Amino acid sequence: MKRVFDSTSRALLATLMAAFLVIPSVSVAKNLVEEPTTGEMVLDAVVARPILLVATVVGTAVYLVTLPFSLAGGNAGDAGEALVVGPARSTFVRCLGCRTSGHQE
Repeated sequence: MKRVFDSTSRALLATLMAAFLVIPSVSVAKNLVEEPTTGEMVLDAVVARPILLVATVVGTAVYLVTLPFSLAGGNAGDAGEALVVGPARSTFVRCLGCRTSGHQE
């Protein structure tokens, strides 16, 4: 019984230590202001945006095909968010060269 407790407590301790190491980096990442370079903006406009546009169109088609099943399952909103809104937000709302979706303040 003592061995089970030792292995469980070691796993719990390792998980807590990992969580304490990750938490500060998450708070720093929220305050990070992204300023993309010219090269990143060009690559985004020439490579990433066309790919994201295709992903948005394909996601919309998949969403429409699976919509009856999503409505029956009650998760049409989640499916629409994942297949249509997410790629569309990355394509049209994300600032040029930025890695995260949304408007840059």
